[in-house]
Amino acid sequence: MTNRSLLPPMGAIHAFVESAATENFSTAGARLGLSQSAISRQIAVIEAMAGTPLFERRGRRVVLNAAGRQVHAALVPALDQIAGAMRAVRARESELTVATLPGFGMRWLAPRLPQLSARHPDLIVNLTVRIDPFDLTREGFDAAIHFGAPDWPDAEHHFLFEEDQAAVAAPGWADAHDVYRPEHVINAPLLFQSLRPTAWNDWLAAQGIAAPRLTGARFDQFMILAQAAAAGSGLALIPRFLIEPELAAGTLVEPFAHRLKSRSAYWLVHAKGPVSPALVRFRDWLTGLQT
Repeated sequence: MTNRSLLPPMGAIHAFVESAATENFSTAGARLGLSQSAISRQIAVIEAMAGTPLFERRGRRVVLNAAGRQVHAALVPALDQIAGAMRAVRARESELTVATLPGFGMRWLAPRLPQLSARHPDLIVNLTVRIDPFDLTREGFDAAIHFGAPDWPDAEHHFLFEEDQAAVAAPGWADAHDVYRPEHVINAPLLFQSLRPTAWNDWLAAQGIAAPRLTGARFDQFMILAQAAAAGSGLALIPRFLIEPELAAGTLVEPFAHRLKSRSAYWLVHAKGPVSPALVRFRDWLTGLQT
């Protein structure tokens, strides 16, 4: 157990550390908002507790002696450790780090963060792009955005929304390739997201159209896929919420009205057990949003 009778008052500790840094009681007092005499009194307290002088007086300067350097070497790391602990506690209240899928983060989450700031001005959300599942606790993330089934290991899942995939192409592309009816896509240049190789077959099957396994160029990110489609490379199936700006601008169009309802969904996931106040506020805000 710590012998509290040997612990100097915090005022004396601050006076000692500032005096050691500035080598001048007046300057230390100015930094702490105290007079020179007040600093001298605080130094006298800590020297009395140490049982020995801690400074050498050299005119207007004060310089740590051997005992002072020993005390200083112990106090500074301890103060840093206390400050670090306080920062960690404050961070639990007001800061968190979230892993997000690239398209979701860029096109859905980031544009909505001003709404979060308006509700919680002190809350800081750091976003990092991650694609593959990982250990949330070991890698230091408070939460992640997950697409699929609620199957993230050892995590709690909070439903956000399902998605509709729209068939899109560059303006005039469908006419140029004689694609007018859903069955026409079977022989058309098709583009795929790498993790959804059966998307076009699923789109056709939902309309009662059987087809052999369809193939085409693959892209690992939807935003690159959207750029390829807008450039005229082919017909793509893309979650509509990711390409609203392109649809509004007319750089992508929907040749067909049918949209493929995904069997998966977007989830906010975090490790099981108690969560930080910052995450509670973020989770409540995010799950309350309307798509």
